[in-house]
Amino acid sequence: MDIRNTVLRQLKNQRPGYSLEQPFYIDADYFKLDLEMIWYRDWLFIGHDCEIPRAGNYVTVQIGDYPVVIVRGRDKLIRAFHNTCRHRGHRVCTQEKGASAKLVCPYHQWTYDLDGSLVFARQMGEDFDKSEFGMKPVHCETVGGYIFICLANEAPDFAPVRATIEPYMAPHRLWEAKVAHKNTIIEKGNWKLVWENNRECYHCAGNHPELCRTYPEAPTATGVQGAADDPFISEHWERCEGAGLPSSFNMHQSGQFRVARMPLIQDAESYTMSGQRAVKRPLSDDVKISHIGTMLLFHYPTTWNHMLGDHAISFRVLPISAEETAVTTTWLVHKDAVEGVDYDLEELTHVWNMTNDQDRSIVEENAFGIRSPAYEPGPYSPDHEGGVMQFVEWYTNFMLNRLQGDQARLHAVA
Repeated sequence: MDIRNTVLRQLKNQRPGYSLEQPFYIDADYFKLDLEMIWYRDWLFIGHDCEIPRAGNYVTVQIGDYPVVIVRGRDKLIRAFHNTCRHRGHRVCTQEKGASAKLVCPYHQWTYDLDGSLVFARQMGEDFDKSEFGMKPVHCETVGGYIFICLANEAPDFAPVRATIEPYMAPHRLWEAKVAHKNTIIEKGNWKLVWENNRECYHCAGNHPELCRTYPEAPTATGVQGAADDPFISEHWERCEGAGLPSSFNMHQSGQFRVARMPLIQDAESYTMSGQRAVKRPLSDDVKISHIGTMLLFHYPTTWNHMLGDHAISFRVLPISAEETAVTTTWLVHKDAVEGVDYDLEELTHVWNMTNDQDRSIVEENAFGIRSPAYEPGPYSPDHEGGVMQFVEWYTNFMLNRLQGDQARLHAVA
């Protein structure tokens, strides 16, 4: 079976406003095509500048078949490399994070400087040229305290991403924040199911009692459906922008990334059970007003985010298999905030820990139902699931463009 032609045909016949055909959520070959068309070609959110604050600090990540290490150099620049030794392929950095003056492969001690250059390889012969065997670089960009990488040989232009999201992120000064807490859960469902569940609050009232204390269920809160026509939201934008905080809904023409500052319900300031701030010390001194709501940042396929007055939360989505997805949540606070003095960790993390676990259960039950031979695509709610429709439309168009572009190039070569 020619999987590419099959997927092309199904995507071209995708019924607008309906979920995808079953194999897009469960089939290993479709998953592999997702990796090749999207995950191996586009910009992916990996983590935060503040996770590697000093020279030699590094974090590692696995994207499909690619192990990657991200490290801060002595020149303070952040770089990414394929985490594969140029000797015999052993992973150079085997831990999730660490700190080292140099990167040393544990197999035969080939040693790389923080810029990826090979500086030591013992007993390799007189004509061995170390300069030819540095670690292979991965495209890496930082914006507003966030680290993005791209595995493609030629990366898409990052400038549109930067131009769209940086002004909204800058007031929060996340590049100098610190990680208060970080955890990863494995959801037994396809990465697209994780995103579809995230893109609507149609399910919130019946599943997220903690989140519903502060986050509005109204579909306008996603920004996709009529936010500008909601007087509560437009007044919030006007007030925040008057204080120097870019706020109005801004989505790139591709539909891949967007930003907007949305109000929380009633008098809430933070995602806590009381609605009061979880952190006494503001996240940034550049934010001069209270009740700024949440600055929502979405970038498919890897991240959604909430930036509030007292802390920020990032969510990173990484595919493991056709039916497994890793979701990593990171809570950021002011660099000088002290746990037990400025914030209580349980209070800070409770709402999203509960919400994440509830969403994990929803995604897994959704995946169970989709595996049934009786499953067929169903209609989304036009009133509540505009965000889901927007995600599916982005995915469909993105895959179509990539697949058709590859076909055109192959025919041109032939």
